[in-house]
Amino acid sequence: MNILIVEDHPLISDAYEKALLHVSSNNTGLNFNINKVKNCDDAYLMIKGAQKTKIVDIVFLDIKLPPSKDGKIVSGEDLGVKIRILLPDTKIIIVTTYNDNYRIGSVFRSINPEGFLIKNDLSPKELVLAIEKIIDNIPHYSKSVVQLMRKLASNNLAIDEIDRLLLYELSRGTKMSELPQIIPLSKAAIEKRKRTLKELFNVNSKNDRDLLKVAEQKGFI
Repeated sequence: MNILIVEDHPLISDAYEKALLHVSSNNTGLNFNINKVKNCDDAYLMIKGAQKTKIVDIVFLDIKLPPSKDGKIVSGEDLGVKIRILLPDTKIIIVTTYNDNYRIGSVFRSINPEGFLIKNDLSPKELVLAIEKIIDNIPHYSKSVVQLMRKLASNNLAIDEIDRLLLYELSRGTKMSELPQIIPLSKAAIEKRKRTLKELFNVNSKNDRDLLKVAEQKGFI
């Protein structure tokens, strides 16, 4: 099986590799070809290359990653959406530090991963179990994810790709007059999006700084 690990922390990336090697050592005939990348640009190149051969079986995907140089892929979530489009048969395991139901709900809506693990829940045993189950086509979510999922039924918060791009550009200091050149919406539509985001995040201030602060706390920037 061909594995792609998208993670910018080497120790965590090595932990995934050790878990994979443990699984292969307990399963005769099961071997893993492992590739590691640390950012959205390198990951996207790997995915585009694999699109021709369809040879990426499982992707370990962190949410908080350095954005692409062109600013079109601003997080691991955006990368996961592209994987779903380009490699629909690839299984995605999200592994993240974020344990906010807003963020988890957004990832489930946009990616619907086969595995979803919170790093604080992780142990070698948990990681091995997740890999074994997902190889057997059984979804696996860590304890914190299961608890947060129970809150999602009553939460209709929806953050899409345009919202994430808007937040990213605002965090970079992009001016409102410049946004229509980057985001495929009119200035009025962008203003409406920003107001809706403030309502969703319970931000009453007219200052974008407060919106960005909450968005960062919830892992959207």
